Amino acid sequence: MRKFLFGIGLLGLLAAIAASSGWWLVVDEPRKADVMVVLAGETYTRPMRALNLFDQGYAPRLVIDVPANERVFQWSTPELAERWVQGLPQAKSMTICPIYSLSTRDESHEAQKCWEQNGPVHNVLIVTSDFHTRRAISIFRHEAPGTDFSVAAARSPGQFGVQWWKEREWAKTTFYEWIRLGWWQCVDRWR
Repeated sequence: MRKFLFGIGLLGLLAAIAASSGWWLVVDEPRKADVMVVLAGETYTRPMRALNLFDQGYAPRLVIDVPANERVFQWSTPELAERWVQGLPQAKSMTICPIYSLSTRDESHEAQKCWEQNGPVHNVLIVTSDFHTRRAISIFRHEAPGTDFSVAAARSPGQFGVQWWKEREWAKTTFYEWIRLGWWQCVDRWR
């Protein structure tokens, strides 16, 4: 009987951990910063969230990371991003940063070069997809230890929700993000 009750308790504990795994991925604690950086990988909700925070005075400068090697028809994504930025009233405070890497770790180094073009930066606000926030802030803090980071979550309900079991796409996103987070914590951060 004890083994049965232990098994039921263990299953209940595992179910509670699994149910909260989506919530644990999300960190949404933006703080005022010297510069705001929008991570590459998504081209609507991240920039829109950043513009909203920019208009609220969270940072005087905005850097948008854009994959340098991608193309949409005949335009490169940095060209498209530049065209989009030029149509905004905030354009003078925005910079497009071409990103050549495919990992968040490598992106942190490329982005740092962009945000430091106008001198040293002490505080950076990262804007990324909600499911990517915990891993992103961990990576940036590890890779640029002299800088203070905060993070803002850009929510995209079609891709992720903290109640991941309600939608197939949310479950896939949660699963893949946990694999990436595990790889970062167990392998990449120690290289």
